[in-house]
Amino acid sequence: MPDNLTNPLHQTGVVAVLVIDVAEDAVPTARALLEGGIKCIELTLRTPVAMEALRRILAEVPEVTVGMGTVLTPAQVHEVRSAGAAFGVAPGMNPRVVAEARHIGLPFAPGVCTPSDIELALEQECRILKFFPAQASGGLTYLRSVAAPFLHLGVKFIPLGGIDIEEAGAYLREPCVQALGGSWLAPRAWISRRDWAGITANAKAATALVARVRGGLA
Repeated sequence: MPDNLTNPLHQTGVVAVLVIDVAEDAVPTARALLEGGIKCIELTLRTPVAMEALRRILAEVPEVTVGMGTVLTPAQVHEVRSAGAAFGVAPGMNPRVVAEARHIGLPFAPGVCTPSDIELALEQECRILKFFPAQASGGLTYLRSVAAPFLHLGVKFIPLGGIDIEEAGAYLREPCVQALGGSWLAPRAWISRRDWAGITANAKAATALVARVRGGLA
């Protein structure tokens, strides 16, 4: 990932990870997050409306940086790039998918969980890696152990999976953590019931936490 993405990721501290079921909910969700200070979103390709949600947010909420997650095939790499996604994310380390992202110039963060995953990612010159599933794999204690042999290479991680506001502070203090993936900011059920005020409140709490932990960089 280029510096014009990695630096804002560190400053924002938390990336909102969204599952959108109704395209019309995409823009209000993005605006609710932005009102709370969250300026980076990962839309997951888990629903049929994900690409339409991306297009709507890009058109109507340009202040937000939007990437696509759950990118599982080389064809999807091209699809999200053509639609204007700023970056791609995957739950695992598929060399074919990452190679295609490199080939077409899509900034990409593959998912890793083991030392072998990290080595495969390094072979593809990836330095920003998604640590997934974070809590189920052993949390911050495990991340410190698995990351240790690679930190001298400049590897940074975006932990995601089972993390909420209670654990977020400890992760954000960890030097190897670039940012957190926050699915708790706008839970799928909250989006479905259109609880924009609740989503904004979550975003404000996360933004305040980043400001406290990272010295006002949020």
